[in-house]
Amino acid sequence: MRWVLHAKIHKATVTEANLDYVGSITIDEALLEKTGLWVGERVQVVDNTNGARLETYIIKGERDSGVICMNGAAAHLIHAGDEIIIMGYELSDAPVLNPKAILVDKQNKFVRYL
Repeated sequence: MRWVLHAKIHKATVTEANLDYVGSITIDEALLEKTGLWVGERVQVVDNTNGARLETYIIKGERDSGVICMNGAAAHLIHAGDEIIIMGYELSDAPVLNPKAILVDKQNKFVRYL
């Protein structure tokens, strides 16, 4: 069994960083549906702006709001306006040949599947 990529949101823009939240990343519900990512799922977040990398879990944001919010301690590393990649992995005994990877625009609206 290996951990393999099953979903990715590419070039998302962080809309908010909220230090006063317990923890997690808030993601627009429409983007979760496009990728198959789940509420509560562990994800890796990579910051293209400053190189920070971290793991956290997903909470659902308002549908079609474009929200990508870093909450809690993660907000010290990843800030509003930063460009990030959000990746979900699954444990599998076979390669995931077609992970659901999407490209979003600067307002975090779906552009196309990658």
